[in-house]
Amino acid sequence: MGTRAEQNRDDPDLGVLAGRLLFAVQDELFSKLAAEGYGDLHPRHGAVMAYLDKDGVRATELAQLSGQHKQVIGKLIDELEELGYVERRPDPADRRAKLVCPTDRGLAELRVAAKIMSAIQDRHARRLGRERFAAFKDAFVDITRHQRRR
Repeated sequence: MGTRAEQNRDDPDLGVLAGRLLFAVQDELFSKLAAEGYGDLHPRHGAVMAYLDKDGVRATELAQLSGQHKQVIGKLIDELEELGYVERRPDPADRRAKLVCPTDRGLAELRVAAKIMSAIQDRHARRLGRERFAAFKDAFVDITRHQRRR
């Protein structure tokens, strides 16, 4: 049977594979972002930046989308606000609520990040073949949605 470490090395489970993929993608993304002038961002900021919308998103929605606790998201928003990537604005639909909106710097970073992520996905699609990559991504989305419902 072997130890858990041996099993994860020889036949990694879904959690190990997902973690490896996440860390490898984050490493490439944030290295390239740093080279483009966004070296003050760190992988933890992805819990906010990955889900921003140009029109703004409530912090509670960012927490739900990212799977992070509201307190963690609040701290990340504070950091990103200090760095000049986001600002809090009143929500026109509910003046008591705030929207987290990207600043001009935040919008520029989102465009650069989207290009980097597109290039990463395109590289894998070319390697596997477009149909096979599309099927992989569809299956990965399905598994992720199913697991998050638990």
